[in-house]
Amino acid sequence: MQPNMRMLQQMQNRMAKIQEELAETIVTGSAGGGAVTVEVTGLQELKGIKLSAEVVDPEDVETLEDLLVVAVNDAMEKAKDLSSKKFGALTGGMKIPGLF
Repeated sequence: MQPNMRMLQQMQNRMAKIQEELAETIVTGSAGGGAVTVEVTGLQELKGIKLSAEVVDPEDVETLEDLLVVAVNDAMEKAKDLSSKKFGALTGGMKIPGLF
């Protein structure tokens, strides 16, 4: 059964709405028991980084760097999961390359 143009337009409109929702949704990743938090959108756009004073040690920059990497990766993974969940509902779980 071939999809008709109306069905394709409806799917395209739903995809655009999901992308808008993802752009407005903020997910948070953290490391060091919350000492470093990172906020990204559902579209994986970095929005903010918060550091607790105790992790800012000029004598130990490497630890802060490591915590930042862990927090960013955590936030990005959550954003990917959110995107997959939202688009998966639209595509019926079918993986479409480049969509998510």
